[in-house]
Amino acid sequence: MSEPSAREQPATHAQPATHEHATIRTYLIVAGILTAVTALEFGVIYVRRLAPVLIPLLLVLSAGKFALVVMFFMHLRYDSRVLTFLFVAPLVLATLLAVAVMTLTGEFLVFGH
Repeated sequence: MSEPSAREQPATHAQPATHEHATIRTYLIVAGILTAVTALEFGVIYVRRLAPVLIPLLLVLSAGKFALVVMFFMHLRYDSRVLTFLFVAPLVLATLLAVAVMTLTGEFLVFGH
């Protein structure tokens, strides 16, 4: 009785699914965008006409940078949607709660005191 060869044995293990990750070029593009948005954040502080909307503008720019970092450098873009939801849902809830508390206490008045 001879032992079956490797070709005759059925495959018992499925091949792991390979996830396509970002290339070095993609990381460099994202780093360039992050640098540009940081320079924009730094620059808008000195534009006096933007004073009434400065805080919301900086929050939006920072949120965009945060999203890019999380999606690409933390590889959340390539994870399952369930993990993305588990990460994003509490973050959105905490952000909305913080803005609501700041608005109710008067610390986040945009158009005047």
